[in-house]
Amino acid sequence: MFGEKELYSLKMRAAQGGPHEKGGRHISGSERIIEKNAVDKEVLAMLERAKYHQRGAADFISIKVELIKKEQIRYRQLLAFSQCEAASVEAGRKVALAELESAGVTPLAARKGLQAIAALPDSMRGAMLVNAVTGSRMDDLGNRGVRVTNMDVDDAEKFATALAQHGLQGDHVREALVLASKVAGGEGVVAELCWSDDPLYVTGYVGSAKNGYRRIQVLKKLHDSVGGRVFFIRPDTDVPALIHYLQEQVIFIRTGESASVD
Repeated sequence: MFGEKELYSLKMRAAQGGPHEKGGRHISGSERIIEKNAVDKEVLAMLERAKYHQRGAADFISIKVELIKKEQIRYRQLLAFSQCEAASVEAGRKVALAELESAGVTPLAARKGLQAIAALPDSMRGAMLVNAVTGSRMDDLGNRGVRVTNMDVDDAEKFATALAQHGLQGDHVREALVLASKVAGGEGVVAELCWSDDPLYVTGYVGSAKNGYRRIQVLKKLHDSVGGRVFFIRPDTDVPALIHYLQEQVIFIRTGESASVD
């Protein structure tokens, strides 16, 4: 899609009480990979998002702009999308456990992973890496977690059309699908569990290469501002290599017939 046009990575993170590295409370984050002529507009949009967010007013906002070299780019396919019905938190979490088990996570690990998110005192910036068999944590990054970055779709118009056909739009589902598709393509990843930290957004998902992106309507209570992610990984996973892929590898997500939205 992009041909020989210059591409730039834009990353925004916002916190309250100072930078994240100095104990600031995470407010919001966003990223895009876009053409040079769209950088100014997107930077302004990110700034507005950081200033006016459901989680509160940020007093620290960082926006980073970097040139992307063509040789850095790799591709993954968009996960197939489907939705699970759930009318309550309890029902949603029961569905999530069943979906994780279907993807290959043991019942023990699934319960521990879900409980790890539910027990967070506040949202993490990144994700926990959890053993898909035992449920024990396999990274040593504490409350920072593994932050998945350097990703976008290779054809924004085609991607938006695919979502719109099923009544989906907005930043939440867009960003979640892109991230879940990158994560599912990581070596050693079995499945992902996530629900948002936005207090007015109660939806979450289970993602996996096996079953695709399974959107779950309710995974937390309304006005709850704590959310998080767990990546369930095989016990023999090369953790440093996976972290490098998640944080550094530039990935474009392709929308095509093999990843059609069901």
